[in-house]
Amino acid sequence: MYRRKIEQTLKNWKKKKGHKPLVIKGCRQCGKTSSVMDFARKNYQHVICLNFHEHKEYKAFFAGALDVDTLIMTISAGIRDARFVPGETCLVLDEIQDCPNARASLKFFKLDGRYDVICTGSLLGVNGYKTKEEQAEEDNASIPVGFEQIVTMYPMDFEEWLWANGLTQQHIDYLRECLQNEIPVNEGIHQRLRDLLLRYTVVGGMPEAVSTFLETNNMNDVLDVQRAIIDTYKADMLKYALQEDKSRIRECFESIPAQLAKENKKFQYSVIRKGGRSSQYRGSLQWIEDAGIIHRCHNTYITELPLDGNATPDIFKVYMTDIGLLVSMLEEGTAWSILQGNLLGYKGAIFENLLADTLCKMGRKLYYFQKEGGLELDFLIRYKGECCPLECKARSGNSKSLQTVLKHPEHYHIYHAIKFGDYNVGRKGPILTLPAYMAFLLTEV
Repeated sequence: MYRRKIEQTLKNWKKKKGHKPLVIKGCRQCGKTSSVMDFARKNYQHVICLNFHEHKEYKAFFAGALDVDTLIMTISAGIRDARFVPGETCLVLDEIQDCPNARASLKFFKLDGRYDVICTGSLLGVNGYKTKEEQAEEDNASIPVGFEQIVTMYPMDFEEWLWANGLTQQHIDYLRECLQNEIPVNEGIHQRLRDLLLRYTVVGGMPEAVSTFLETNNMNDVLDVQRAIIDTYKADMLKYALQEDKSRIRECFESIPAQLAKENKKFQYSVIRKGGRSSQYRGSLQWIEDAGIIHRCHNTYITELPLDGNATPDIFKVYMTDIGLLVSMLEEGTAWSILQGNLLGYKGAIFENLLADTLCKMGRKLYYFQKEGGLELDFLIRYKGECCPLECKARSGNSKSLQTVLKHPEHYHIYHAIKFGDYNVGRKGPILTLPAYMAFLLTEV
């Protein structure tokens, strides 16, 4: 098991008096079940895991009354080793989206209070295909609003990748000190982190891909793992989506590399299929987003806070939640080029998606700024109480758009900016230059 940030979330949840059943959602194979089971085994005498995806028969446990005493009797009768001891038993409901009644039961577990319940879900909330029986079950089940705590989990982020590669808190604190004091990182550490960033770009954060790389150092093996995950996503699209949406969802998904390869990376439905329109594909794109596979980066019509209030709903870019999966979807040889230090492929889309990967796994929403005439800022974030542009420059060079907005603060209200690239920490006037591996440290708002 690799160290994951969800561990601290789970510890904090358990310590909180009167905690609600916990629901951890996220894309498939990002490590939800492994992390939950590791935590449960370390903190409870008895762990009962019901995986509704692998064992459809477990849904029968929740087909009748949902009061806790009835459920205990039913589950213990169906599972030989199930032990329910108040305060010492954790019930893990895995892939809970496949059993709506199990989710409805969380209200009763919260009111009862004797047993802790942790759930995982990969496709919670997606609009999908159901049999008549499944639809009837969902219609009769109610989401336990107010009786559950929902947490989103992502694939391993860059900091977790650093932990997996042996870096310690001392190293992270040193980087944070360099950021705060705006001093260059020691050259030996800088080169090590630069190399780790390139490797993270091609491996990404899916735990199986990470473990495969660290155990074998073989990128072909890693690509096999990543492409198997992509195939799983496509299978989900066929299995869970509505019949009329299946082909459109897959078309949307497979268009992502082409969307990012454009000079103007704004998502365009016509790229999916010639003549494609929003009315045809809007729901399909939403399905992929709800499954946790992609994140949207919305355009803002002004460079001011609050970013959410100034975002344009229908103008956006789309980035893969995990950078490694994006690279695996690109042409053969892309991973090798990146490992040689080339992040310029696909018109800078790889470097942009790398920064988007970092920001969204930090829990930040994604925004950018673009206006007619060619003025464009790659990302906007709230940083130290200001609207701060983040620019991606894989190589050194000036950003005309960034220079323009900084020269006219009376119009754009931008006073400081951060430029990420393949260089060390430095400053030139209002622009702070940072190595790309430091993006995960921008936690201050």
